[in-house]
Amino acid sequence: MRPDPQARAAAPVVLVAHGSRDPRAQAATRALARAVAAARPGLDVRVAFLELADPRPADVLGALRAAGEPAPVVVPLLLTRAYHGRVDLPAQVAGFDCAISDTLGEVSEPLLAGLVRRLHESVTGYDAVVLAAAGTSVASGRAMVDEVAGALTLRLGVPCVAAYASAAAPTGGEAVAALRARGARRVAVASYFLAPGRLHEAVLADARAAGAIGAAAPLGASRELVRLVLQRVDAVTPQRALLTV
Repeated sequence: MRPDPQARAAAPVVLVAHGSRDPRAQAATRALARAVAAARPGLDVRVAFLELADPRPADVLGALRAAGEPAPVVVPLLLTRAYHGRVDLPAQVAGFDCAISDTLGEVSEPLLAGLVRRLHESVTGYDAVVLAAAGTSVASGRAMVDEVAGALTLRLGVPCVAAYASAAAPTGGEAVAALRARGARRVAVASYFLAPGRLHEAVLADARAAGAIGAAAPLGASRELVRLVLQRVDAVTPQRALLTV
């Protein structure tokens, strides 16, 4: 496929992840960036991290500005509208000419499809699901996770409840125990994570210790997440046609 001249001239996209000391998390973010670039040939896609890894958003935006590139679109690789999306990211890009898209966690077809596919890659025959998330003390962030869990309940036809690795309740083990107390016997774990890391492993281990039969991998560089990222880009720059992926 030849690169689309319109896409080649488009503003760069900067994918901003939370950041982790775990090299697997950084690798997953860079793999997603490569997949987004491959889905829209000619699009300049870069990565940055809010903390715990380099480069930082200001470093990437500064390099783009020095190179004379158009004002970029910044896509927060975050699954809730909590502190990092509402406060930290805007503060780190202050002073740069850029457009910030919405976060990725709002209930949408690509997000639900990706969660379900990852779940079914790892486990079948379940009668209840725990949606394992990192956790946040921000009520609106937890509400967003609960909305996704509710949407998965309808999509999968079995009860689905949220659980958290930190900063909120219930834990993975508590969520599994609550579902088993309601009669579930084969509880699976869906992963509301973009990449592997310490928090992902912790909440999954807690759920397994309480009797979960299996757990999904993070969304990673899945085709559904690529589609969701491009939808966020196009919501900011609607003149760009969305490439089907």
